[in-house]
Amino acid sequence: MSLLSFFKQKHTEVPQPRIEDWPLTYRQDGLWTIHNADFMTEPKFASAYARAVQAEKDHNIQWRIHILTWAATNAMKIPGDFVECGVNRGAASSAIMTYVGWNANRGARTYYLMDTFQGLVPELVNDEERAIGRLDMFEDAYPECYEQTKKNFDEFDDVVMIRGPIPDTLPQNKTQHIAFMHIDMNCAAPETAAMRYFWPKVQRGGIVVLDDYAYHGYQPQKDAMDALGREIGFMVASLPTGQGLIVKSS
Repeated sequence: MSLLSFFKQKHTEVPQPRIEDWPLTYRQDGLWTIHNADFMTEPKFASAYARAVQAEKDHNIQWRIHILTWAATNAMKIPGDFVECGVNRGAASSAIMTYVGWNANRGARTYYLMDTFQGLVPELVNDEERAIGRLDMFEDAYPECYEQTKKNFDEFDDVVMIRGPIPDTLPQNKTQHIAFMHIDMNCAAPETAAMRYFWPKVQRGGIVVLDDYAYHGYQPQKDAMDALGREIGFMVASLPTGQGLIVKSS
């Protein structure tokens, strides 16, 4: 018997566990997995996630925050500002700024936070989104929060809050170079408007994370962003967290 045949025989003699019997390492936010989730126990991540919960509440989105902190950490290696379109009370950006040690880089870059700070603008929700209940879904989800959000960011330097609907407020953002951008506005029109406006300012190697790109029930946003990508030249990686990931290559 050859050595290869011996090893094949020994392998088949050992009962192999079924994947469905393996213990889950993560079961939140529509994502169930048996794969490695060591980031959950890292003190640095735990601190950042706790800061997100302090800003809003525990949405049980640890893996989404993990993707954001990973992206932001890599974006800190290139020059450019950070931009978030869709902030609410600041859970995601609070976690990011805590994780990367934002204040240690005082004066190096600005974090722009853009939102109505009172939820969706009905006029920006398209017919397809209305048909699947987008307005009903968020009717009471986003009450007025501008002052609360402003207070949340008192501890962080170099933060600019811009209030109002996108696309109306886009010219108020004076950044010329973007290293990182997070888009989470729950409907297609403002998201694609922001992406179209800011994409030329995203630096080579800059990272964009789309919160709802692959999330269940948000197909209109994915379709709109894919169409824009074909038009202006980017491709989105679909993530099992429901997010979309873009790295600008040129």
